[in-house]
Order: sequence, then structure tokens, then C-alpha cells
Amino acid sequence: MATGNGLVVPNVKQVEHKSIPEIAHELARLQHLAAAGKLSTEDVSDGSITISNIGTVGGTNATPMINPPEAAIVALGRVQALPRYDHTGENIVKRHIMCVSWGGDHRVIDGAAIAEFSNYWKHLLEEPSRLLMHLR
Repeated sequence: MATGNGLVVPNVKQVEHKSIPEIAHELARLQHLAAAGKLSTEDVSDGSITISNIGTVGGTNATPMINPPEAAIVALGRVQALPRYDHTGENIVKRHIMCVSWGGDHRVIDGAAIAEFSNYWKHLLEEPSRLLMHLR
């Protein structure tokens, strides 16, 4: 999270057990504390992966660096309208593209696993109804 004093990396604890509204509430709480310079040690400890939204500042690609002791980081670029071929390979159409860059600690996870997860995640983002089916 960007603050007046630089970037901070708080994390949502047990995110896998939270609903989207609960995650949004926790992110708002962390953003408020970060802006006030009042994040606790617990707020910035024990994360496993960082999601960095470089798109909010116009970024498209990055070389994300892991925040130790986390296992991975993903940088999300801004969505761009770009020309692409359609499914026939004959017509150029406008598509909305978001570049995603990953970094991983190879002591914990290898590049093939990150690539497989990235492809699965791409599939979910392209078909949000599949993602929404698992919400509680």
C-alpha cells in the first residue's frame, strides 16, 4: 500500500476463510492504519504472497521482488485495450489485456508451479462465474 512514508506490505490473515466483503473490509482497515502510520507488527508479519497492483499508477509490467519470508509476489499491470487476432486467426479485434508478472522463492515453489497457477488464475479471471461459484 502506498503511504506518505513509502510502501508498506500489510496482509490479510486467513484470507481463504473470508468472503469478498470481509476481505474488502479488512483491506479498508489496513489502508486506514497504513495512511495513519499505525500498522502493527502483526499487520505486516506472516504473509505468504504479495499482490502488487502496479496498474493503479499506470504500470504495465514489473519485475516483482519477494518480500521475505513470503513465498511469492504477483504484480498486476493496468488493463489495456490492445489489438489481437480472433479465434479464426484472420480478424483483428480489440481485447482488454492485463499483464501479470510473478516472482517466487524457488526454495518453496518452482517456476512450473507458478506458471500452472497463473494459467488457472487467468482462466478464472476470463470466466468470473467460475470464481464466483466458490464464494461463501
